[in-house]
Amino acid sequence: MRRVAAALAIVLACALAASAAPPAPAAKAATAPASPRPDSCVTCHLETGDDRLAGPAKAYTDDIHRAKGFGCTACHGGDPNAEGMEAMDPAKGYIGKPAGARIVQVCGRCHADARFMKQYNPSLRVDQVAEYESSVHGRRLRELKDPKVATCASCHAPHGIRPPSDALSTVHPLRVADTCGRCHADAKYMASYKIPTDQRDKYKKSVHWNAMSAKGDLSAPTCNDCHGNHGAAPPGVNWVGNVCGQCHTVMAELFGKSVHAKAFTQMGVPGCAACHDNHDIRPTGDHMVGATGDAVCASCHNPDDAGGKTATTMRGLLDALAGEWDKARGLLEKAEHAGMEVSQPQFELSSAKDALVKARAAIHAFTIEPVKAEVDGGLAIARKAHARGVRALEELRFRRTGLVVSVVIIVALIGGLLLKIRYLERPRAAGTKSS
Repeated sequence: MRRVAAALAIVLACALAASAAPPAPAAKAATAPASPRPDSCVTCHLETGDDRLAGPAKAYTDDIHRAKGFGCTACHGGDPNAEGMEAMDPAKGYIGKPAGARIVQVCGRCHADARFMKQYNPSLRVDQVAEYESSVHGRRLRELKDPKVATCASCHAPHGIRPPSDALSTVHPLRVADTCGRCHADAKYMASYKIPTDQRDKYKKSVHWNAMSAKGDLSAPTCNDCHGNHGAAPPGVNWVGNVCGQCHTVMAELFGKSVHAKAFTQMGVPGCAACHDNHDIRPTGDHMVGATGDAVCASCHNPDDAGGKTATTMRGLLDALAGEWDKARGLLEKAEHAGMEVSQPQFELSSAKDALVKARAAIHAFTIEPVKAEVDGGLAIARKAHARGVRALEELRFRRTGLVVSVVIIVALIGGLLLKIRYLERPRAAGTKSS
């Protein structure tokens, strides 16, 4: 009990010391021992029985820094060999629980030192602090002293930091949305910033989240892919196309040359997000093109204006190719199931599908010509494949007809042969009766 009381007294004293001590400038990077060793910090914190104090010590067991040989004092300072109050003596570098800008200084002490980091992870970037300073979070912390903004410890669990590839890491792709959502989905916490708090919930209905969580594609975008991680910032109106274009390069290039690119910028409309939304991105479809009903184009254009007519024409072209492709595919599948050899036209038909995909991408130019060029090529292939399917089914019918005729002839021959045999056997039977 005396040790527990001493530990609690130490914690109280360090809290007072930390609050009174001015932020120290970034110091030389910590030096790690060859392997982690028990120290008085862990011993005392575990003996308190208070989870607020013991929890961090328990969590640190699986921390990547502990695995690399760093103890508590690497971040908190102090003397790990002392057992009393002197373990948390500010004179020995103890800084207590860092907060705000000091957290960035403590983490940056090592992570911004390229020479030091090469000893442990040469591939890890060392510009995170510089990026953070340029972020919305960093600027608010530096300029407004905002105590609520995210710092390193907000996203990386301070005593349980794991590599991003670890499924339990707070920055693993499948967990990033929830990590950001701890603040951004908390309406009460975010109330003073007057920004939406439904981003996480919308994202989890999107095609991107479905690709990641249901299909297992960890390369699908999540929060930091579009907003950045250490340099997090909302894309401006002019940047949205660049952000989306990192993956959707063909669409971004076509859109950048289109009349909409300039018009959207002048109107303050954020490019891709104007038609596809930003967080709640749903699967696309041909239904989005056109000037009536739920078509996206109809939100700005009516069927009679130039844009509406272009949209209507593009939709017609897409429907024509999709219809021809589907018709040819169905016919070839029917022939295949009937046992006909149609692998070659089926292979050729895949080019029509490719043309349809390209035509759907070409609508981002918002002109008819590139869409028509792709559709015309696809239609020629689809119609040729359809004709091959028709010929295959005609050949099937011919074979079946020939088979029926052959069977009839064979049956007739067999019947005639049986009658002949019976005819030849009749005199013998008659002769036997007379005798």
